[in-house]
Amino acid sequence: MGGTEPDYRFSLANERTFLAYLRTGLALGAAGVAAVQFLTSVEPAWLRRLFGLVLAVGGVATTLGAYVRWRRTGAAMRRGAPLPATLMPLGLAFTVFVVTGLAIYLIAFGQR
Repeated sequence: MGGTEPDYRFSLANERTFLAYLRTGLALGAAGVAAVQFLTSVEPAWLRRLFGLVLAVGGVATTLGAYVRWRRTGAAMRRGAPLPATLMPLGLAFTVFVVTGLAIYLIAFGQR
């Protein structure tokens, strides 16, 4: 990556953030599988699959974004450059928004 080695505390903070995003991605993926497998009473079935798909895609996107963010942040610290902007919080907020919207729809209209 080049540049100078940053203070280890900043490197460890970057790694902790990376691991937190990985945990979030794993939780989203597991929730997607659980939604499809265990919400079998949810009708219509497409809603259950959509719920699971949004969660799983959110998990994959979070995991990939975590790696990209970790690499870019580490490289910026080594160069002494400003830390790069990230869309990760926006992506996670959007995923939560969609899942919550689907849950509201499910509560209001899904079970007849």
